[in-house]
Amino acid sequence: MSTENPGIGCTGYTEDRTASPAAPTRATAPATQSTGPATGATGPATGAGERPISPASTVSTTDPTSATGRLSTTSATGPTGPSARSAATPARPSPSPAFVLPLLPAPGAPAPERADAARNRRRILDATARIVAEEGPSAVTMNQVAHASGIGVGTVYRRFGDVSQLLWALLDDRERRFQEAYMSGPPPLGPGAPADVRLDAFLDALVDRIGEQREILLAAHSAAPRARHHSGAYQVMHTHVSLLVARLRPGADSALLADLLLAPFAPDVMHHLAVERELSSDRLKAGVRELLRLRA
Repeated sequence: MSTENPGIGCTGYTEDRTASPAAPTRATAPATQSTGPATGATGPATGAGERPISPASTVSTTDPTSATGRLSTTSATGPTGPSARSAATPARPSPSPAFVLPLLPAPGAPAPERADAARNRRRILDATARIVAEEGPSAVTMNQVAHASGIGVGTVYRRFGDVSQLLWALLDDRERRFQEAYMSGPPPLGPGAPADVRLDAFLDALVDRIGEQREILLAAHSAAPRARHHSGAYQVMHTHVSLLVARLRPGADSALLADLLLAPFAPDVMHHLAVERELSSDRLKAGVRELLRLRA
């Protein structure tokens, strides 16, 4: 049975680095992260302008039995790790690892998706998103998704396997869209706006992103609370925020500040604020901005 890989997606990191200092390396960042037959990136970005960080040779896959997207890593070219890397290239400061989908097919990658299969996938995910928005993730069944999408239930099962994998694919899809918006979309969220304006836009969008799928994110977080900081999605967000902070505060510990800025966006914290305290998204966004300006 062929099923979707239930990880959190990471697109290629593209960032305008013109005249901006590099963010410090996060000491605990994993060497590679991805969501399937994609290549991870471990090297620093160099040069000015907007361009993706080049992929390394390590291919990572996600364990479909884990709600945390735990990584199982195999190397395409031999041993990896600190000793192998240090032997090949001298150590140098670098931003947090970024993550890319391969520009060319990676070893073991599936064949490109047919147009009709892509349309069916889109219809299935859109139908699932509607059900989650209207009734919550616990209401999702494969039969219900098949009926809502107009696609045979056998096709839904063959494509996604079961409800848990379908929900992970939905998270992956929304995460990829979010990454595309803040890495290469129009300003102020995407490149082209001042760093402070982009940071405000990113944190506002993150409030909306978590609110959109809070229940699914909370379920994944509850299953493995510490896994969030090692996920590919978090690493890409951390890199993005680190670079913006480095522009705003040259010389500051931008990697630490990025972790602290992202800490309130843990699913359990956002659930407490939005559900238990019944705060609107507008109030949450205003609160985040006020917090950033307390010592301005």
